[in-house]
Amino acid sequence: MRPRSPRHLRIAAHAELISLIVMLANVFTVHLKPVSSVMGPTHGCAYLFVVVATWRLKPGPAVNIAALVPGVGGLLALRLRHGAATPARAEETAPS
Repeated sequence: MRPRSPRHLRIAAHAELISLIVMLANVFTVHLKPVSSVMGPTHGCAYLFVVVATWRLKPGPAVNIAALVPGVGGLLALRLRHGAATPARAEETAPS
């Protein structure tokens, strides 16, 4: 049984990625100032929330460093955290 990731971290990780996508789409298309003024702080807050929430879980140095990657760091941290939590499967070999 895999332990579930904290719900608040999953929500913040997805908000971080979506806000980055919206910001970049806005910059490379119409560049509306109201969209930039809303999405910039939203992305910044989600990014900081992901970093702090990940570090509070004390998962390990690799997961903490992954959380620092802007945009996808939260999703990377969640994936690495689950990978570290699952036990390694032993390869079964047929007896010879």
